[in-house]
Amino acid sequence: MGIKGLQGFVARVCPDACRTVDLKEMAEKHRIDHPDFPPVIVVDAMSCVRYWYTPEFWVCAGQWREYLANLDDFIKAFMAAGIELVFYFDGVVEEKKRDEWIKRRLQNNKEIARIFQFIKTHRRQPGREMFTIPSALPTFTRFALKSLGQKTVCTLIEADFEVAAYGLQHNCIGILGQDSDYLIYNTCPYFSIEKLRLDRLVTVMYSREDLCRTLGLSLLHLPLFACLLGNDVVPESLLEDFWHKCLVTSPHKNNSYSRRANILLAVANYVSKVPCSYSSLKQLEETLPLGSDKTLLYRGVESYLLPGQQSPWIPSTLRNSQVVSLQQQTTLCQDQEIFQLAKEQHIQSENYTIFNILSSGEIECSNSLEDDRDTEIPGQALIYRPARQHIYSVLLESGKGGACPLVKEWFVYFGNPLQRPELIQPVQPSVPGGTPNLKTLWFAKGPDVEKQRYSTFLACFHLQDGMEELQALEAPVAGFCCLLAYLMMQVSSLSLEDLNAFVALILCLKGKSAAQLAGLQLEQVDPRAVHLGAVFVRGLTTLLMANSACGFPFRMDDLMPWKVFDGKLFQEKYQQSHRGCPLEELLEGNESLYAPFHNLKSFICKVCTAKKRTIQSRPRGNGFITGTQQRQFNPRFQQTRRSFVPPYHNQMRGFLWRNPQPQGREYGLGHQDRRRRFHLPPRSPR
Repeated sequence: MGIKGLQGFVARVCPDACRTVDLKEMAEKHRIDHPDFPPVIVVDAMSCVRYWYTPEFWVCAGQWREYLANLDDFIKAFMAAGIELVFYFDGVVEEKKRDEWIKRRLQNNKEIARIFQFIKTHRRQPGREMFTIPSALPTFTRFALKSLGQKTVCTLIEADFEVAAYGLQHNCIGILGQDSDYLIYNTCPYFSIEKLRLDRLVTVMYSREDLCRTLGLSLLHLPLFACLLGNDVVPESLLEDFWHKCLVTSPHKNNSYSRRANILLAVANYVSKVPCSYSSLKQLEETLPLGSDKTLLYRGVESYLLPGQQSPWIPSTLRNSQVVSLQQQTTLCQDQEIFQLAKEQHIQSENYTIFNILSSGEIECSNSLEDDRDTEIPGQALIYRPARQHIYSVLLESGKGGACPLVKEWFVYFGNPLQRPELIQPVQPSVPGGTPNLKTLWFAKGPDVEKQRYSTFLACFHLQDGMEELQALEAPVAGFCCLLAYLMMQVSSLSLEDLNAFVALILCLKGKSAAQLAGLQLEQVDPRAVHLGAVFVRGLTTLLMANSACGFPFRMDDLMPWKVFDGKLFQEKYQQSHRGCPLEELLEGNESLYAPFHNLKSFICKVCTAKKRTIQSRPRGNGFITGTQQRQFNPRFQQTRRSFVPPYHNQMRGFLWRNPQPQGREYGLGHQDRRRRFHLPPRSPR
């Protein structure tokens, strides 16, 4: 997560360390110097995603086809210059960074609350100054880059270490990112994604050597310098007294600089006088107020030491590298064949969160664009928890008897202070014939096993009885329907109008290009549709998790948002549906979509009816419920040229339904108690 203030300090106080470079020229020089090795840039993808997301609309849960096209353009610009890219993503949140992760998540909650307040006040998207990345953007970026043919790596430890190590070991021409830690590692050059001009492949290179010259340091001093400023290992809170002493004795204090800039100069002045030796480091540890843990400084300096490197601060006999410590970790999964496959798929970005569960039994989920004042829609973390509990059971094989380990969840939602992980009990899904073991799901072959994979996947979402209908659909539409049916069952405040909007979305999205979707104009933005869009997109990550656990009954690419979702298009369909517009308008005048619309909707309603879930009409007009809560189906949907419930057998591939169900004003048997909007299985105490 970098050293606070260092990036800005370099730009303002050390301009000589910021060099404008032409990446095409650097690549050409590399080819001349190393004719047998192509020029490669290693990309810290996590620090780049906010710069890659350039579609105008970001608040509606993602313009995914536009984003995919942007990534493709980004790759092609480098390919045209003969530069290969290798993308690295964080695969874990290390324990040493947990406090900082929590701090940022709680801050993000406040920022998201301000975004919703703006939308409710102005009925439009805020300006870019309030930009936050769409929910799950890093997750889907990983799969997007892989689908575009790029080498994509998901790390086993913090990504910055692996990025720096890869750059050094593979003689890369540089690292592309936006993390000041790359000024500290002694690795290949560090290029700024923020300053990148893609059309000319020109950016800023931050020079460690020039930074050291300005500060009067050597490259060997940089790890200690970083630690004494506060980093992921040494907390800033322990260093305030030390900084004060440095400021008092510093000859470089400048009143025109910020306090942080003066601290950086003062600490550099102090470090420049410290001999580069292990004994000096131990002496510093004794004099600094580091609390009860006197090894903080040692561990902090060691964290910047890459494989194969030596340091005068760290005797080789005492070294305990991050890679070695990773190998010594105990894992929940004791089957080495299963664990090794999960690890390989994790590194190659082929599965989602499975390795984290099998190795440490701990996973996290960052913020989503959810309105914490909307009490009718639970947090997505809670909505999808029952499905996750089934997935945990499949992975940890809780049905075998004996005590099944609990899974630690760090999921952000309103009301969760993140003071400790929530301990979640796996719950066995109701799979016809029993839940197959992982050996069967992951390694066995044949049509019977394929059926088991599919039925186990569906059971995680309580849809095991809908297997025949879902298998009749194209895979992306089947995945979409799984998620939509689960949502409609879990969140009882969702209405017929919401269902109509989602079904119209998946039908109208088909065949639309990124350019067509980019040209779609919205007169206003509805805050509830923003919330629902974010919940839906987070649900897609739950599909990815279940798919990974169950041995991939779907291709991962079929569950990606660019196949089934577009934020602006959903906003349009949501607003049309809640205004009660005619079916012709909702389906954009395409009569060939009427049959699929009725059939998909019929399936969702049939599934909900079987679970005693009544879906009621509740039009909200322009985002507000007017008058009493309406429960009757809007008659204008019945005034189309076709009746609302014909028993269609549409011959379009992907929309063949064998047993279409009749539809009426309400679905289900009787009314539920409206106070009980959401039902969760019991959770183990913390």
